[in-house]
Amino acid sequence: MGKFDLFNKFNSAVLVVNEKQEFVFANNVFKRIFSDFENIKKFSHKLNYSVCALVSNDVSVHSPILQALKSVQDFSAYVMYQSSNNEYFYYDLNSTKKGKYTIIVFTDVTAKIKFESNNLLLQNTQKKLALLENENKNLSKIKLKAQSQAMKLLLLNNVSNIIRESMDSSVILNSALKELSQMFGAFRAYYARLEDDNQKYKIIESLEDEDLSKIISFDSSINSHLIEGNISHLSCIKEYKDAKPFKELVQRIILPILHYNKMLGIIVLLTKQKIKLDDTIEVLKGVSDQLGNAIVQAELYKKNEQMVVDLTKALEELKDTQLKLINSEKMASLGQLVAGVAHEINTPIASIKSNNEIIKKIITQIKDEEVFELLEEINTIDSEAIARINRLVVSLRKFVRLDEAELQEADINKEIDLTLDLIRHETKNKVEIIKNYGKIPPVKCYPNMLNQVFMNVLVNAVQAIKDKGIITIDTLFKDKNLVVKIKDNGCGIKEPEKIFFAGYTTKGVGVGTGLGLAISKKIIEKHEGSIEVKSEVNRGSEFCITIPSK
Repeated sequence: MGKFDLFNKFNSAVLVVNEKQEFVFANNVFKRIFSDFENIKKFSHKLNYSVCALVSNDVSVHSPILQALKSVQDFSAYVMYQSSNNEYFYYDLNSTKKGKYTIIVFTDVTAKIKFESNNLLLQNTQKKLALLENENKNLSKIKLKAQSQAMKLLLLNNVSNIIRESMDSSVILNSALKELSQMFGAFRAYYARLEDDNQKYKIIESLEDEDLSKIISFDSSINSHLIEGNISHLSCIKEYKDAKPFKELVQRIILPILHYNKMLGIIVLLTKQKIKLDDTIEVLKGVSDQLGNAIVQAELYKKNEQMVVDLTKALEELKDTQLKLINSEKMASLGQLVAGVAHEINTPIASIKSNNEIIKKIITQIKDEEVFELLEEINTIDSEAIARINRLVVSLRKFVRLDEAELQEADINKEIDLTLDLIRHETKNKVEIIKNYGKIPPVKCYPNMLNQVFMNVLVNAVQAIKDKGIITIDTLFKDKNLVVKIKDNGCGIKEPEKIFFAGYTTKGVGVGTGLGLAISKKIIEKHEGSIEVKSEVNRGSEFCITIPSK
């Protein structure tokens, strides 16, 4: 038998904790009652009691368990426990120090509390019954009054449910007006928002559409009454100041809607029934408070929704701006680089070309026929190499064309050929280029930008081909749209739907930045066109670019 097994005979729950605040024993009653017990820390969070904390930063003051363990003397408290299914139970907690152990006993007083509560309720009921017996003659009237009150509470409960279920102020107010109108038999019901400090109200929600946007006001005495948060209930001949008089007296109820003592507006109910507010005034004030909170929350929710829309739009604009800046910086750097390279290449090429012409003249004077033919062949090869370098420099200059910032007509077939010339070193001896060019009229566009798109797609296509492969380029003009299709038989793309997202890349670290196709998409969108991709792993990919003719 263990040293603590004696506690299993207790009718109360017992918990034993050592000096390190570690759980060492719990009797059978404790295990049954607190079946969700895991450890002292989590268990302490589920217990609370009323205590005046002199030191607000001391967390243990707010926990009866921690206070019992911390106390050097016997400790007792009346505590409340919240179970895992959110039920509440009440216990008398008593702790005793025994050497290095703290023995904590929980005596269940839930039944006692409920009994006392029920007993108090019973006593009140007996008093009411005694009063009802003494007023037997008015029994029928009291029954009718109780039934009426129950109906009102039911209707007000419906208002509360509507408030909880909706975040639309118009829906909340309209539903509340219907319920209140039914409660008081009102022939007119509306909500008017406070417009300024002169106590003028604008009707913004009404069961009668013709009332909307009307500006109304009341006497200063009524205004003062409403500002203080009091309900106005009068028999009157006029609905408000400057209104046409009714043919008979009507009951007018004005319910002020406040939020933290700040006037938001009023609910006006007009009825021909004779009513007393004595038994419903507290309920109406409760509805007023709920409506005040609901209106403010609905407005905040609407503002937050709009803010989310604005922020999302701003984020997209920032992303677009970022891509444009990256693209602009990239093209500017490329332009400066090409201009510098072109300048550096032109100088030595001019010298080589001049020397080549001189050599060509000297060769004609050589009499040895074999030497003449050899040197003439070398001279011809050099001339072709010089011409090719010149064409490459011209192609580079045309490709970057930073001065071409305006729309201009361009031959798209020639632009694609220009791009192919620049990536010839990538395709040579690796990729067969099949051109299916259609008859394309000149298209208004930004040629340098489109060249960048063709460059990105073609380079990606080449890199997707591991050994040797084929790239097919189709161009056509259909329904006043330019269509360019670039297809490869490379490795394909696993997630083609992500390929145009900035930062997404299928290449290894240091090979791709994930910006090329994102920038390409923005360029095509700038042309009011579209770029789409179809891809199958190990079968290849096809990019389709469509640009409307302007």
